[in-house]
Amino acid sequence: MFENLTDRLESAFKKLRGHGRLTEENIQEAMGEVRTALLEADVNFGVVKEFIASVTAKAIGREVLTSLSPGQQVVKVVHDELVDLLGSEAEPLKLDGRQPVTIMLAGLQGSGKTTTAAKLARLLKEKGRKPLLVPADVYRPAAIEQLHVLGSQIGVPVFDSTTEQKPVDIARRAFAEASAGPYDTVLIDTAGRLHVDEALMDELREIGRAVPLTEVLFVADAMTGQDAVTVAEKFNTELEITGVILTKMEGDARGGAALSVKKVTGKPIKFAGVGESVEALEVFHPDRTASRILGMGDVLSLIEKAEAVVDQKNAELLARKIQKNAFTLEDFLDQIQQIKKIGSLEQIMDMIPGINKLKQVKDAPKPEQKELIKTEAIIRSMTLKERRNHRIIDAGRRLRIAKGSGTTVNDVNRVLKSYAMMLKMMKNMKGKGIMTGGKRRKLPKGLMR
Repeated sequence: MFENLTDRLESAFKKLRGHGRLTEENIQEAMGEVRTALLEADVNFGVVKEFIASVTAKAIGREVLTSLSPGQQVVKVVHDELVDLLGSEAEPLKLDGRQPVTIMLAGLQGSGKTTTAAKLARLLKEKGRKPLLVPADVYRPAAIEQLHVLGSQIGVPVFDSTTEQKPVDIARRAFAEASAGPYDTVLIDTAGRLHVDEALMDELREIGRAVPLTEVLFVADAMTGQDAVTVAEKFNTELEITGVILTKMEGDARGGAALSVKKVTGKPIKFAGVGESVEALEVFHPDRTASRILGMGDVLSLIEKAEAVVDQKNAELLARKIQKNAFTLEDFLDQIQQIKKIGSLEQIMDMIPGINKLKQVKDAPKPEQKELIKTEAIIRSMTLKERRNHRIIDAGRRLRIAKGSGTTVNDVNRVLKSYAMMLKMMKNMKGKGIMTGGKRRKLPKGLMR
C-alpha cells in the first residue's frame, strides 16, 4: 500500500536532512519533489496544488527554519497536512437513532460492493449488531447467489430475493422484515453499471425514497485512482453519499484515490478493503494511514489485528510451553495460522516502523508469502508424532514429507533448521532480563505471550 509514494517522499526528505540549515530555496526544491511524487501517485491536481501551498507556507515559517532538527519538522508538517487531507480522524458508522439502521452500498460494477457488504456485515456482527444482508442487484444473476454464499460463510442471514423482483420492492420488504424481526441493521447491496447512468441513479434514489437510509456508502476500487474520485463526486452530487469505502487498498501502491476523495467530495473514507477474505476490511484511520505513507509504520493497527485473532487461553498455554522448552512443530503450525489471520506478510511488514528503509537496502530479505504457505504444507505433511518430536525425522521421513507436500528435501531441511533456530532463541531468551534503574530484572511471564 502506497509503496511508490512512500519511496518518492522518503527520497525528498532524505535530501532535506542532508542540509545543516534549511532555507526557503531548499524547502521549495523538496516541495517540488513532493509535488511530482503526489502527481505520479495520481492525486487530483487541485488537491496537490493546495497541499503543497499549505505545507510550504508552514515549512518556511520561523518555527521550522530555527528548529534544532528542521528536516524532521518539515516531515511533521507534511504528516499533519496528510492527516488533514485524509480526513483528520476515523469516522464511525451512524448506528444510533432509528432502528433498524439501513445502509445502502452503491458504486460501479466491479468495485467489490457484494463482497464489501459481507465484510461489513461480519464487522458489525463482531460488534454485537444483528445485520441482515439484502441482495438488490437483480441484473447480475450471480450477485444474489454470491451474497447468500458469503452470508452463510460469516453466519449472517440473507434476505430472499429473485431477479424477477424490482430492487425498490426488495429493499422495502427487507426493511419491513427487519423492523418486525430481530435485526437492527439492514445492508442493501445494489446493482452497478460500467459507467454512471441516469437509470442507475433513478433506481438508487427510488430505494432512498422507499426506505429511511441512515448511510449511503460509495464503494470504489482504489486501483482506478482518479477515475474512482471522479465517479465518487458524481454519485455524491446525485445521491448525497455519507461516506466512502475504498476496496483493493492492499494493491494500491500509488494512493491517489485515498489522498483525493475526501477533499473532492467532502465525505470521509470510512473503511478500507485490504484483501479478498471476508476479514479484510479495516476502519480507515487518517493518522495511521499518513504514518504508513511516510514510512513510519502503523503499530496500533498491528496490535489491534493481533489482539483480534489471538486467543488468550491459547496464548497462555503457548507461554507455558515455551517456558518448559515444549514448543513443537505443531505449535509452530498454529502460529503460522495466527499470522495468516492478521494478514499477508507484506501487509504486516508495512505496519512496522522503518521497514521502508530496510526495503531500500540491497539484497535485504523480503517477506515471501509463498514461503509461509510452503512451510505450512511441509508441517501438515508430517505425522502427529513427527510434529511433536522433530528429532525422529530422519532422511527417509524427510523424503516422504517432501513428496507429500510437493516440495524438496532441501525445503524440508530449511523448515527444520528454522524451527531449531527458533527453539534456540527461545531458550536463550528464557531467564534473561531487562535493565531498569541499573539493575537486571527478570522478564515477566506475561511478556512471553
